Amino acid sequence: MTTVLLARHGLTAMTGPVLAGWTPGVHLNEAGQAQAKALAVRLAQVRLDAIVSSPLERCQETAQAVALDRGLEIGTDERFGECGYGEWTGRPLSELTKEPLWPVVQAHPSAAVFPGGEAMADMQHRAVAALRDWNLRLGEKSVYLVCTHGDVIKAVVADALGLHLDQFQRITADPASVTIIRYTPLRPFVLRLNDVGELRLPEGSEEKDGGENITGSDAAVGGGPGTT
Repeated sequence: MTTVLLARHGLTAMTGPVLAGWTPGVHLNEAGQAQAKALAVRLAQVRLDAIVSSPLERCQETAQAVALDRGLEIGTDERFGECGYGEWTGRPLSELTKEPLWPVVQAHPSAAVFPGGEAMADMQHRAVAALRDWNLRLGEKSVYLVCTHGDVIKAVVADALGLHLDQFQRITADPASVTIIRYTPLRPFVLRLNDVGELRLPEGSEEKDGGENITGSDAAVGGGPGTT
């Protein structure tokens, strides 16, 4: 069993009102820095074998806060980067809600292709493939952290739950939240979702077959500023 903790980056000045996407130079603001430090404290009792991050600054800075006292180098994987929003990048959400593509992103994201950018289905495919690669690289008993973005986390969770991508807007990933997925030979288990409290890994009793016993209406594109 491999356990991955998916942490969304902390707040930035653009989080919420503007779709930052791959805009360079978007750093954590003061609140985001505090969230990153708090995340490190929340994870202090969790053994981590590796820390991997999106290449974007807001994720790197969040990951660095967790890595600071662990002696771990941060691995960077572009496949955990934000969805390529293309011409939507850097635009206010208030404008984007008026675009003809907005209802598609909300209700049928599997068909959404951002102008000059990426298909949401391709984003999900690359992120899930990256997780599978890191699971193999780190091994069955590993526990590792991936610092990434709201839509990426939602897409990975949808895959883990066996949901069609068109359902992923029903999932929330707040800034500095942690979602935990345990991958077994048979299926993934979502152990925590959008967790912002004290974190300890749940203990699961292994079964012989490799399974495990695990006792507005619009979604915010890009993940939003948080609900907790």
